[in-house]
Amino acid sequence: MNKAIYSKDHKQLIEKLKKARLDAGFDQIEVAKYLGKTQSYISKVESGQRRVDIMQLKEFAKLYKKDLNYFIN
Repeated sequence: MNKAIYSKDHKQLIEKLKKARLDAGFDQIEVAKYLGKTQSYISKVESGQRRVDIMQLKEFAKLYKKDLNYFIN
């Protein structure tokens, strides 16, 4: 299993996270406020500089009104 942060699967995940945010009509600042994070944190996630764990992914999915499968398939 490739643990590189820039793996193909990781790139697909961050593309879906960004698309889901845009589809939901949020900017990074709004997402950051909802999740109790900074805008910088959201930016780093969406640029691939930070990984997200399953609990964080669940929070994104809830906010964006997406099923977890949307992000992992």
